[in-house]
Amino acid sequence: MRAAATFTVSDWTPLDLPRAVGGVGIPETAAPAGVAAMVKTFAGDFAGRSVTWFVGGLNTTSGAGTYVAVESFEGTLGGRPGTFGFVHAASTHGSDRYDEYFTVVPDSGTGALAGITGQGSLAIDEDGTHRVELEYLLPQ
Repeated sequence: MRAAATFTVSDWTPLDLPRAVGGVGIPETAAPAGVAAMVKTFAGDFAGRSVTWFVGGLNTTSGAGTYVAVESFEGTLGGRPGTFGFVHAASTHGSDRYDEYFTVVPDSGTGALAGITGQGSLAIDEDGTHRVELEYLLPQ
């Protein structure tokens, strides 16, 4: 099955990172790591909301970087209510997306979405609209 949706971000909360881990200082790179929590609202073939843990490294001079996001979604997919998790990541040179990854977290589905598996993609239109596509399977 295939589903498509758009999403908007209603909250972006940067989180503080420690300056050291295990007594070792965090190395300073040209693309330092940052962490944020997000709330997204989805509309389309899957509708609902997610809370997202976003970790990224971004070179603010060149715009190049990489992110990984872990999301917990609650809503409906194909009219079936429940929850599931998904993970996505991508890199950029500053104005593109490459090395994309998007998968449903195994055994994360609940309710009518229990047993969901799948993979997807994320795209950003020129006008800034964020789109998600998901190819998924559910048990009969």
